[in-house]
Amino acid sequence: MTFGSITRNLSFLGAGFALLATSAPALPQDGNEEARLRRLEAEVRALQRRVFPGGDGRFFEPEISAPPSVDSTVTNPSTSAVTDILARLDALEAQLQRQTAQNEESANAIRLLTERVATLESSASAVAATAPASETAAQPAGGAARSVAAVEPSGPSDERLAAVQSIAKPQTEDPADDEYSYGYRLWNAGFYPEAQQQLTLFVEQNPSHWRTTYGRNLLGRAYLDDGKAKEAAPWFLKNYQEDKTGARAGDSLLYLAEAMIALDDTRRACIALAEFSETYPALAAGRLQSQYESNRGKVNCN
Repeated sequence: MTFGSITRNLSFLGAGFALLATSAPALPQDGNEEARLRRLEAEVRALQRRVFPGGDGRFFEPEISAPPSVDSTVTNPSTSAVTDILARLDALEAQLQRQTAQNEESANAIRLLTERVATLESSASAVAATAPASETAAQPAGGAARSVAAVEPSGPSDERLAAVQSIAKPQTEDPADDEYSYGYRLWNAGFYPEAQQQLTLFVEQNPSHWRTTYGRNLLGRAYLDDGKAKEAAPWFLKNYQEDKTGARAGDSLLYLAEAMIALDDTRRACIALAEFSETYPALAAGRLQSQYESNRGKVNCN
């Protein structure tokens, strides 16, 4: 299409619009004027595209255009740094409060334990101080040359000597354990004075042996079974205090309560029973349950 033909077409369009303007009747002024104007503008653009088939965007805008691009990425508001700090401070304060409460409970428990141990120590000291001198002297002062036959001042009978001599001492690779086992055999046979002497020898010469916790506990039992609760109590208390995690520490604490019951000392017996149940709950509900309940039934603890 040449420039001359384009000019003629434009002239023709201009004449056509003029004719329309003069021949069209006057339209009423109503609410449809805006819609009519938009329709006329669309028709003009359509005619222009017929005149200029290229429809280049440099001359007129396209009728249909893509909607403006909208960033679909939605950024969620993140928690501010101040909010994070406040949340962490709240958590730290709550943790600090819990830790403070636990520390106070632990300190109170330690204080009560200390008071109970002090009471038990004073009880054992009082028992030892009131023991007759002859009974206190029954414990050997030391020396490997002591003989189990010398326990009875008046001298054992021939029958007793023969019975004691019939109990053989084990001979193994652990001499210290042999000494304990021999004391156990004497106690098990009912030879309590001989067992007391033998076990005293063992615990004095082997303070760090793994059997020592057994030896001190059994020594206390040898005195208790012999009707000597005053002599038994210090050994039970010592075994508990020396190593509370020892294999027979719990047993000794329970036997200490039993010794206090035998001495009619209800207050100290109740202290020992309470300490046993709190320190060794597994034993109180397991291996030593029947003995624990039996001792509890013998005293009225408030």
